[in-house]
Amino acid sequence: MPRRTRAHQPRTQRRKTVQHGNGRHRSNDFRCAGCRLDVPIAAPGSAHRNHCPNCLVSLHLDRRTPGDRASECRGRMEALALTARRDGEWMLIHRCRSCADLSINRIAGDDNALVLLRLAVAPLRDPGLARRALAADPR
Repeated sequence: MPRRTRAHQPRTQRRKTVQHGNGRHRSNDFRCAGCRLDVPIAAPGSAHRNHCPNCLVSLHLDRRTPGDRASECRGRMEALALTARRDGEWMLIHRCRSCADLSINRIAGDDNALVLLRLAVAPLRDPGLARRALAADPR
């Protein structure tokens, strides 16, 4: 490649109109902090998607109510366990890796069934897992 003889003059950056799938813009999805998958905000079975359906990783965004986005932590939340409500609905228990806060979230209809089942049977494989996970300092 030949060398440039004149001084490099920076060009103005052109406006980019990037759309992601089906004409949607980036504001209609988010990138997972765990597996880097582009995840749509719309979730079957829930009004506020708060975790990746592939790896179940979430971000610590909400403080008290789903969708309030009032948390100042913004840490990565790992799926710790599953629990079930009286009506049989499964709920994910997430723990923040930064501040060790726990939160309970509804599973969505498109969550990875294999990952959910692995999480459900983990205490059967290792009975002391839950005790160690709750007692461990995430920092």
